[in-house]
Amino acid sequence: MKFRNTYLLFFLIACFAGGVCSADPIRNPKNTVPPNSERAGISNVADKIILKEGQTITGDILVEKENVLYVDIGVTILSIPKDKILKYEYGETVEVEKADVNDVPVAELNDLAAKTTDQLYKTAKLKKTTIEECVDAFSQAVVMVSSPAGIGSGFFINENGYLITNYHVIENETRIEVTMFQKAKDGFEKKKFKKVKIEAINPFVDLALLKVEDLAGTKAKFAYLGDMERIKAGEEVFAIGNPLGLERTVTNGVISTKSRPFEGLIYIQTNADINPGNSGGPLFNLAGEVIGVTNMGYIFFGGLGFAIPIDYVKHFIENREAFAYDKDNPNTGYKYIQPDRRRNKAKPVPSTFLKVLRKESLGLGTPNGENRSGKR
Repeated sequence: MKFRNTYLLFFLIACFAGGVCSADPIRNPKNTVPPNSERAGISNVADKIILKEGQTITGDILVEKENVLYVDIGVTILSIPKDKILKYEYGETVEVEKADVNDVPVAELNDLAAKTTDQLYKTAKLKKTTIEECVDAFSQAVVMVSSPAGIGSGFFINENGYLITNYHVIENETRIEVTMFQKAKDGFEKKKFKKVKIEAINPFVDLALLKVEDLAGTKAKFAYLGDMERIKAGEEVFAIGNPLGLERTVTNGVISTKSRPFEGLIYIQTNADINPGNSGGPLFNLAGEVIGVTNMGYIFFGGLGFAIPIDYVKHFIENREAFAYDKDNPNTGYKYIQPDRRRNKAKPVPSTFLKVLRKESLGLGTPNGENRSGKR
């Protein structure tokens, strides 16, 4: 008993010294419940703290004081001064019929995930599930991108019509068409959009940002972007695209390596089949998050596919003004080659035949050498 009392005493001293235990009540907005109440059938979406220096912290805000926030990030508890915080948001809660949070469908997690409002793309930490559920939830975000040069793939990153594809899919083209596949009663319904604007391109990384401008009342389904820090070699992944024009094809495999160097860049290597037409499509993890953009594969060597890591994609989108498309720039869109200049700068001499025709038109002679009066 003495040992237990001593242990409890040291525990309380440590708590008060760290400032975690406090007489101040824990702020509990929206009538949410503490994290431990997940057992009672409630799942909490993580709170978000954005620092003035640009970093984002996600976790559970345990205590909010006048000048500091105490945040549980899972492995430790952080104390964050409020003068270092740009803004912070409390996550929402969702009631779950069963006690196991893993039973929540991907589609519901998709709607409840934290969204970054300041960015063109959206992120979420979704729970892993099966390929079948991920395809059902996110396949509508994948589109076909076509131009006079060929066919590729792409995917929406928000509901406003912005989408990502490979630069080589639209290289030197401005007449671009996007085909969306929406769920209908008897399968999928095709919707084609021809008013597509090129927003930004980066030929070096092989990325292009497009915007469908004639969505009208159509709401685009989009995919969430993942995090390279959370993926590992050996993890199962799958790709959705249009290889050889075969629409909505799903191929799966594993991550062979997450950092394969090639021509000065890093790529995700996978044994999921990547064929012509897959270019620009998403590579998903089992949470339904996009972790890469497929762009290379060896046709005659199966199991060698490559994708652009999602970190490159985020950087490209966030700095899209630096890569903004300019139709007057010779490195973008159609390039019209000027004809060679005449090497002989002397005045052109008309041929004999042209001289005769000119005389005849003026009434000075006929092709047989006679003039119109019949005299030689």
